[in-house]
Formats: sequence, structure tokens, C-alpha cells
Amino acid sequence: MEAENHTEVPQFLLLGFSDDPKLQPLLCGVFLCMYLFTVLGNLLIIVAISSDSHLHTPMYFFLANLSFVDICFTSTTVPKMLVNVQAQSKNISYIGCLIQVYFFTIFVGMDNFLLTVMAYDRYVAICHPLYYMVIMNPRFCGILVLISWFIMFWVSLLHILLMRWLTFCVGTEIPHFFCELAQILKVACSDTLINNIFLYVATVLLGVFPFTGILFSYSRIVSSLMRISSARGKYKAFSTCGSHLSVVSLFYGTGLGVYLSSALTHSSLQNSVASVMYTLVTPMLNPFIYSLRNKDVKGALRRLLNLPASCLLWVTTT
Repeated sequence: MEAENHTEVPQFLLLGFSDDPKLQPLLCGVFLCMYLFTVLGNLLIIVAISSDSHLHTPMYFFLANLSFVDICFTSTTVPKMLVNVQAQSKNISYIGCLIQVYFFTIFVGMDNFLLTVMAYDRYVAICHPLYYMVIMNPRFCGILVLISWFIMFWVSLLHILLMRWLTFCVGTEIPHFFCELAQILKVACSDTLINNIFLYVATVLLGVFPFTGILFSYSRIVSSLMRISSARGKYKAFSTCGSHLSVVSLFYGTGLGVYLSSALTHSSLQNSVASVMYTLVTPMLNPFIYSLRNKDVKGALRRLLNLPASCLLWVTTT
């Protein structure tokens, strides 16, 4: 294939899942439902936390931010995929691809940071309960979130600036349903050594280190719980971590699945299916995990959903 500069390559081709026209309506319906469930579920979590004063604590502040990031995370990739499936098109512009890479990198990194900060929050709450509100004060919580956004903004921008130096062949095909950075580097026609080095370094610094921080926080939590003599006390303290542990396991488990799938198989379909678990299923399940396993969130959601009925009852009786 003839290599040309990226300015002469107006679009890429996203191979997606299947070329079978009979499967397109089914794929569109399934992913549309999953996307709507993701957005609605996470919006309910945000509204419930914002409207209930009992949930104005550091843990739920971070949860609201996580829900917002998950909405943005799925909105970066799924709407474009739905448009392409509906239009029976595989095209995405070069600029559109860069935008997807930029925001996808930001939001996946923010998910990573927020889960780490939430683990630290649980560590302080269980291991240093008397100093919890002093350490996790609103200003400090806000700074942690702002620093996370700042770091991911610049890391994503550096990825994009490095991509601008790459050249691509005419009719470049990306074996995925969205523009994933690793897949784009594989199909580039120019040398990607610097891009790959920066990708690996960023993955270690922004992926492995935060995960290590989560493991350290929970090792300290377990160590602290071992000193509690009452079994009921241990359960009560650790029950506040159940939802977070479930989300962490889902996030890193599916992320590891995507990595192993791309490393061990060259099937674009298997890679795409694994990425769906990571980019769509995990954000969709997070609100259900927190609402089902957390009594405070469950109560806030119940009060929020009962509010329209109460208002309607008040109007009809007056």
C-alpha cells in the first residue's frame, strides 16, 4: 500500500464486529440499550448523591466523579459506533480518530486514578477514623480530583502530539470498533518506536503504580481489621469496601482480559469483544454494584425515585 502523510488521509476504516447486514440491527439494538442503561444508571447515582445531604461525604464525592467519568468514557466510543452501524459505514475521519484517542485516554486514566483515590479514602476511614474528616477534607478531595484531571490532560495531549508525526497508508483499516491507541500504532506506516516507548512508560506509571497503591491500601486495611477482636466489627468495617472491591476487580479484570486478548490472539473480533467488556459493560455495571451493595446509595435512590410520586400525590390532594 502507498504510504501518505496523515494530512492526505481524510479517514480510517473501523472494521467493527461483523459485515453481515442481518446482524447490524441486532448489534445496534444491543449496544444502544447498554449505552442508555450506562448513562441512566450513572446519572441516577450523580443525582442521588447531589440531592441527599447524608451522602455529601468524601467517599460519595469520588463516586459521583466516577459516575460522571463513566458516562463520558462510554460516550467517547459508543455513539460513533452506533452511527456507523446504523448508516452501514465504517468511516471515521482522521481528526475524529484523534479526538477519540484523546478523550478515551483521559477517561480511562481518570477511572484508574479515582479508583485509587477511593481505596485511599477507605484506608483513612478504617485505619485512621478519628482523623478521617481532617485528612479527607473537601479541599483535599477537590485537589486530588483536579490533579488527576491535570495529569491525564497532559498525558493524552502528548499521545496526540506524537501521533501527529506518524504517517498512514491509504485506506488504513483499524481492526476495532473505535480508535484505540495501541491498534492505531500497529497500522501506522512510519516508525512508532517513540510512541510505543511513551505508551509503555505511561501505562506503567499511570496503571501499575495506581494499582499498587490500591493493593497497599487494602493490605493496610486488612492488617487493621485483624486487630479488631469482634467479628461483627470486622464485617461492619470491611462492608464499606465491598462495592469498591467489586468495581476494582471488574475494571482491572476486564482490562487484563483486553491486554491478554490482544497479546495472545490476532483475531480482531475477539479483541473487540474483550474491549466491549472493558469500555461498556464495566461502566454499565458500576451503578448496579453500588446501588445493590450500598445501603446509603440504595436509600437515596429510593427517596429520589419516590419523589415524583410524592409530588403527584400532593398535587392531587390539594
